[in-house]
Amino acid sequence: MSKGMYVPKESQPKQGGGAGKARDGEKGGKRKIVAQNKKARHDYAIIDTYEAGLVLMGTEVKSLREGRTSLTDGFVQIDRGEAWLHNAHIPEYHQGSWTNHSARRKRKLLMHREEIDKLESKSQETGHTIVPLAIYFKDGRAKAEIALARGKKEYDKRQTLREKQDRRESDRAIAAAKRRQRGV
Repeated sequence: MSKGMYVPKESQPKQGGGAGKARDGEKGGKRKIVAQNKKARHDYAIIDTYEAGLVLMGTEVKSLREGRTSLTDGFVQIDRGEAWLHNAHIPEYHQGSWTNHSARRKRKLLMHREEIDKLESKSQETGHTIVPLAIYFKDGRAKAEIALARGKKEYDKRQTLREKQDRRESDRAIAAAKRRQRGV
């Protein structure tokens, strides 16, 4: 670098420690969740989760950034060695023109070959399926969190709700006891 040359502050080397901290442009950055599929966690027992990239059109990205998407009917299917997201509703971009996308088209998921092969073999077992759990932006790129899941029976769903309610009641009782103890 020659003397007197202007160097923007962002490109100047940073001084001091902090090498262990993840910044926004690096791996492990912040996630901005656009849509979640809460029904999937209720209807299915989640076995394993994966992160996959999404192949999207420009108007789909703009519509996602507005945060108006739904995953309730969505599912993932493996076809000829490629993972596809079906029935995820990303509405048309309201300022789009003839370049707009269809709302429920199938979208390709970007995953490693080993992950796709593992998901394909596991999903062919009886009672297993692949469901989308969330769509989010990570480091400016659209990602989908998908899960290998097994369908719950009705009594499993009731048991899960009962456990959640019991946990909530015990937390309330503990909090009330702590409040009484501080008030004394």
